Amino acid sequence: MPFSSFLNEKRDYLKELVSCLKKHFSYVSVLGTDVKSKRIVVNRNTSSVGEDSLSECGFVVKMHDGKAFSEYSFDTLDCSPQALADRILESVSVSSALATIECPVPRDEKDKRDFIRESDFEDYSDKALLEYATGLKDELLALDEHVLNAFVLIAPYTVDKLFISENRELSQHFGWCNGYELLVYRDEKIVQVREGENSHLLKDVLAGLPRHKDKLLDKAKHLVKAKPITPGVYDIITDPSITGLIAHEAFGHGVEMDQFVKDRALAKKFMNDYVASPVCNMRDGAAATLSAASYFFDDDGVLAGDTQIIKEGVLVSGISDLVSASELGTPPTGNGRRESFKRKAYTRMTNTFFEAGKDKVEDMIASVKHGYMLFETNNGMEDPKNWQIQCTAEYGIEIVDGKLTENYVAPVVISGSVPELLKSITMVSDRVTIEGSGGCGKGYKEWVRVSDGGPVLKARGKLA
Repeated sequence: MPFSSFLNEKRDYLKELVSCLKKHFSYVSVLGTDVKSKRIVVNRNTSSVGEDSLSECGFVVKMHDGKAFSEYSFDTLDCSPQALADRILESVSVSSALATIECPVPRDEKDKRDFIRESDFEDYSDKALLEYATGLKDELLALDEHVLNAFVLIAPYTVDKLFISENRELSQHFGWCNGYELLVYRDEKIVQVREGENSHLLKDVLAGLPRHKDKLLDKAKHLVKAKPITPGVYDIITDPSITGLIAHEAFGHGVEMDQFVKDRALAKKFMNDYVASPVCNMRDGAAATLSAASYFFDDDGVLAGDTQIIKEGVLVSGISDLVSASELGTPPTGNGRRESFKRKAYTRMTNTFFEAGKDKVEDMIASVKHGYMLFETNNGMEDPKNWQIQCTAEYGIEIVDGKLTENYVAPVVISGSVPELLKSITMVSDRVTIEGSGGCGKGYKEWVRVSDGGPVLKARGKLA
């Protein structure tokens, strides 16, 4: 699939717009965005093919007047570049009486590149995907008489972005697909169970989803009998999904350096200190792995990074967008991201995960006298200012004398102090799994695609 013809046609216009605005600003850049997304959903009663919420097309200009940044977004080019520049100048005029956060002018080093990650999305028509989803739904419904409903969702999207400044001209084209299957199962009670596949190739998603059928049914049969956990402090083993949730909530938002600027993250005071067990290593970056949050450059035009956040238990770095890096006097890490071209760029997580260790999962389970293995991210929250965390797992399985039992508990909430939890980690498995299907808000808004994950961890945690 070629790069967006719409954005390609606007290159010269955008270069001229930058040139017009550069007469008035120390720094000017423009980001053009063309995202196409679709959503195929089927269940027992309905089916649909439509546009997903990620779709967008428009532009945003970022300017620095020697003191502070300002931005202007638009989705039509209905006048000359000079006329648009005049409109922007009038819009961003700021009274000198208003207080502004001042920071240095960012560097604008020369770079001209086009980045492409190939996908196979054009090989599959909407009709073919709908037929596939319908067939898989029928197979799921036929698994057991207790299956009330089955859902299959396939959601591919393609991203094209063009970044132009005085010295830089970058374009990127890539795609990603999330696929899910969900059972609604009734026996002693009604439960929902899910499995997913995600990849930059549709063929991998379509091949992977049917492999989960038996696992879905077995999980449903156990979860209808699951009981609440007895609250307490236990030895815990976290599957990669829960490991990723801990990484995301503990040192995702907490090391977003726009929070450092506002003194809203306690992590700022612990840089270069031990915050975790020495067996812990954690990183974030669009270039750190290939997943849902992998891109070639961020929405500030900064090339994708791979940032070591924790090294052998020591907090060594945060992550930043262009503005926060300028204010703090540090290099930007390639984490400037927008919910859409209409929204401000913030420091945001990308792929956040613990690195592999040296332990075998079977040895980790065998080392637990009594505790729980926790599975499947549900949701999480954190308080970066006070460094508290809450992570919810869909379910846990009791471990007794080093063996997994048939006793399921659901749901399970881990809570407590971030350093206390991370310093309790004693074993880290030798394999890493990245979950690439999530969305994350900053507070309650500004949603972007993220992934997280990692190895299996053994720790000590407060469960309820």
